[in-house]
Amino acid sequence: MTHAQHLPPSIPPAHLPQPLSPFPPPLPQNTIITSYNRNFAKRNDGNPNTYAFVTSPELTTMYAFAGELAFNPYADELDLPDGKKFKFAMPKGAKALPRKFPGSEETFKPSLTDKAAAAAVKIAVDPASKRLELLEPFAAWDGNDYLECPVLIKALGKCTTDHISMAGPWLKFRGHLSNISDNCLIGAINAETEATNAVTCQLDGVVGKVPDVGRKYRDAGVKWVVVGDKNYGEGSSREHAALEPRHLGGVAILVRSFARIHETNLKKQGMLPLTFADPSDYDKITGNDKISILGLDGLKEGSNLTLRVSPKEGAPFEIVACHTFNPEQIEWFKAGSALNAMKAKMAEAPKKVEAFPVGA
Repeated sequence: MTHAQHLPPSIPPAHLPQPLSPFPPPLPQNTIITSYNRNFAKRNDGNPNTYAFVTSPELTTMYAFAGELAFNPYADELDLPDGKKFKFAMPKGAKALPRKFPGSEETFKPSLTDKAAAAAVKIAVDPASKRLELLEPFAAWDGNDYLECPVLIKALGKCTTDHISMAGPWLKFRGHLSNISDNCLIGAINAETEATNAVTCQLDGVVGKVPDVGRKYRDAGVKWVVVGDKNYGEGSSREHAALEPRHLGGVAILVRSFARIHETNLKKQGMLPLTFADPSDYDKITGNDKISILGLDGLKEGSNLTLRVSPKEGAPFEIVACHTFNPEQIEWFKAGSALNAMKAKMAEAPKKVEAFPVGA
């Protein structure tokens, strides 16, 4: 059925009040040619009426130059600015890889061992760019317990990586963590109100968008946590779903259970993915509470952590949280992220990296 089939049978004159249609205007139809296998509805631009067709990188590039689907890359020509015609040559591939790759010293660039030379290497990114941003290392753990952390949001029911970090039009910001973090948890359902992208800031009582409130806490030097339900972070193994909460000042995600890959991604970014030892404790916490994570200096494999919950009203109480950190992952947490830990280890014991011999 189309929207047009549901419109009122008669439309009053323009000078009379117009009836409100119960149906939103349909989004325009669109077509995308892509070379990667992410062609499900709304993935690329948030429009369910966009059809995404998967083909080779070569054909995708040809259509990008042509700019229209009617173009036949096998037979049609493009008009060049100088009035000449251009026709693509069909790509040809080898039936099998060559026995040996051509080798030279230019095929491998070892890391700079001279610290001064390495420090002099700069990556230039336009500071005005909305799609690219240089990342700053996350801060290392300061050695203290996390005290009185407000619950940013208590998520109700299913909370996938698409609820945590939506795709569609947001994908153009994948290289800009600050901008893509504007979608952090905007799809999660607030257990207090069953609304999306609306939470109460515990600093001032003002209701705001989830990422805006997270930033407000971060900029005030206040660490925050998220409370979630079962299989939190299921779906696509989207690393931005772990990067964004960390960037906005989050320190822990406390849930009934995790999707395995998302749990590991959170560890890589220096966050604490925790599960309720007693799943019913989820019902004891509200989105208006504060949580203290105690005993972090004793964090070790197989141990549990004590959490003190401070309700908005009523006396504080303690619950037990579990984790699945192994010794290496605990070092990630202490360093602030897996990348920080790797960088520190490489700086302590630099090793000569050798390329594989040509033809090996």
